Parts: sequence; C-alpha cells; structure tokens
Amino acid sequence: MVFPIIMFDEIFLLILAGMIALLFSWAFKTLPGEDWQIIACLPGRKGPDGTWNGVNLTYYGFFNALAYVLAVVMFLLMMGALGVTIAGALSVVMPVLMICMWAARFIARWVEKKPHTFSVGAASFVGIIIAPMIIVWVNLTLGRWWAFRIPVTQTMAAMLIAYAVGEGMGRLACISFGCCYGKPLADGHPLMKKIFHRMNFVFRGKTKKIAYAGQLEGRAVIPVQALTAVLYTGTGLISFYLFLKNFPLLALILTLLVTQIWRFASEFLRADYRGRGRISAYQIMTLLAMVYILIMMPLISESYHALPDLMMGIISLWDPGLIIFLTALGGVAFVYTGKSDVTCSSINIQIIKKNI
Repeated sequence: MVFPIIMFDEIFLLILAGMIALLFSWAFKTLPGEDWQIIACLPGRKGPDGTWNGVNLTYYGFFNALAYVLAVVMFLLMMGALGVTIAGALSVVMPVLMICMWAARFIARWVEKKPHTFSVGAASFVGIIIAPMIIVWVNLTLGRWWAFRIPVTQTMAAMLIAYAVGEGMGRLACISFGCCYGKPLADGHPLMKKIFHRMNFVFRGKTKKIAYAGQLEGRAVIPVQALTAVLYTGTGLISFYLFLKNFPLLALILTLLVTQIWRFASEFLRADYRGRGRISAYQIMTLLAMVYILIMMPLISESYHALPDLMMGIISLWDPGLIIFLTALGGVAFVYTGKSDVTCSSINIQIIKKNI
C-alpha cells in the first residue's frame, strides 16, 4: 500500500505533463495557419446590401479561456490539497483575477497607446503586486468572520504556479492570433539562425497581427510564444511537484525568478511594438515585481501547515457548483478576450433552393 501512495503525485504529474506536451506538439504546428484565427462569425446588424455585419470570435479567446480555467483549477487544486475550502480559496483568487483582467487591457492601452490591445505582462505585474495584500486582507476580514486562515507563503506559491501554467497555456492564444511575435530569422544573429533553423514559426493570413502590424507574413520568425509556453509550463509543473513535497518557498522563488527573468529577456527576441525605449515599460514592471516579492515575503511569510495531500485536492474539485462556476468563468473570459475589435466580416445568408 505504501508504493501507490508515494507514486500518486508523480503519476498525476506525468499524465498532466504528457497531455500538455501533446497539445503543444499539435498547436505549434497548426496554430500559425490562416484558418486558426477565427473560430466563429455571428451575424450582427444587417447592411443595406443585404449582408450582415459579422462579429468575429477568435481562437485567441478560446485559448485564453482555457488558460484562465486551467490556472484557477490548478490554484484550487493546490489550496484544496492544503485543506483550504473552495470558498476560502475563491475569496483570494477572484479579486486578483478580476483586477488582472482589467489591468491586461488598461495598462496595455496606456503603454502602447492603442485602444484595442491586451497585455499579459501588465496583468501579471498587477497580480504579483496585489496578491500578498489580498491574502493578508482576507485573513483579517473573511478569515476571522468565517473561521479560516490562508497560509501566505503556500498560497503565494500556488498563485505563481497557477499563473505560470496558465500563461504557458495562454501563449497558444498568441500563436493563433499572430501577436507577441518574434524577430525574423533573416535579420538575426547567425547563432539565432542556427538554433532556430528548423524550430521557427511561419504565420499565414492577412488578418494575423504579425501580417498587418509587422509585415512578416510568410517569413520565418523566432518562436517566442512557443519558448514561453514550454518554459513557463515546465517551470510551473516542476514547482507544482515541489509544492506537493512541502517546499513552497522554493517553488515560489523558482517560479518567480524563471518567469520574470524570461519575461525580461524574451522581449529582446520580440519584434512587436512594446512601447518606446530600448527597455520597455513591461520589462521595468518585471524587475519591480521580482524585487517587490523578494522584499515582501520575509515580512509576511509564516510557518508551513500540513503536508499537501493531492488526493484531497482532487476530491475538493468534484463539486457541481464549482463546475458551473468554472464553465461561467471560461465563457466570460472567452467573450471578453475573444471578441475581435480589429477584424470584421460580412455574412451573406441565402436559401439553398434545391434543398427546399
């Protein structure tokens, strides 16, 4: 009986990693294609010529919704493994999530001076800044009223792990829309050409952002989105294992440093507009976020609680209300991030007379 208990964490992690690897393998080959940008067109207003003005829903929204739901599930799984109730965990993660969704659009508009854009970098910066304060606030208010306590260090580790896995998955959205694209290989250093000679992206489609904003359709570019997806997800899974083995501080620091250092470094590989200056505002935010957490954690951290129990966390997710909530969250994220403001369509609805 001891062997299966010891191996359960490892088996679960390997299955999860294998599923993500299969998805990434398919996505990296498929999503740069032209037919993987728009998932649906819905009729809007009817024009004078008899056609309908279409509302485009994108795979960008679909994969972002998948990323949001996966991140929340990962967070709730880890909190459930600690014995924290779903209500207690949601009281922490939902304020962070709502503020981050708002920040992703607002800060991107401020930095890039464009009205229709998002930035995961802006959202992650705001989330890292506000998360410790929200955890402490919840403990001082709801925790006292409802008699529960959120462990600060473990919860911060769980948030960063969930963020890493979620953003890694969310980079599939960027591939499908052609945004956050890398520099063209033809203009790069010989070493870059050698490294990415076979592993590169070639985007197709005039409505991809890399085409209309960067004029790089059909050209081989550095696959920054794929590199981020693999690095973030891999780091998240390794840190998840450390979390389960009761090394939350190590998991927290590892996830923080890898994700934020890569965010800073990867911007030098990108060709999309990131604001003025050689060092972008997002890179400055990244450095500030790292310093902030490294200063804050010794001040608010506390002794660890019980050893995480993965099975208990899985059981805690099996709740009809939670499943409905996650479905609603995915729907809201899909509409919020997936309704395209930079593309349009015309829908001509006709009768097929031979089928009458």
